[in-house]
Amino acid sequence: MKASIIGLKQLREHADTYISQVQKGKSFIVVRRSRPVFKISSPQEEELWEHVVNFTKIKKGGIALEEVLARL
Repeated sequence: MKASIIGLKQLREHADTYISQVQKGKSFIVVRRSRPVFKISSPQEEELWEHVVNFTKIKKGGIALEEVLARL
């Protein structure tokens, strides 16, 4: 499906409308001053984050980021 082009101001003013359209599979290229800034699209199943480690199983309450990074 081809992406529609919308302005950044238009996106800000009607964010809820665009969010619902993205959830239905539509995508948008957002422009500011006639230049593309970013693209909004719904994530594909294969693009979603993969759950790798549940740190709460290692230590109740999880492990602090600093502790994990120190061990790397």
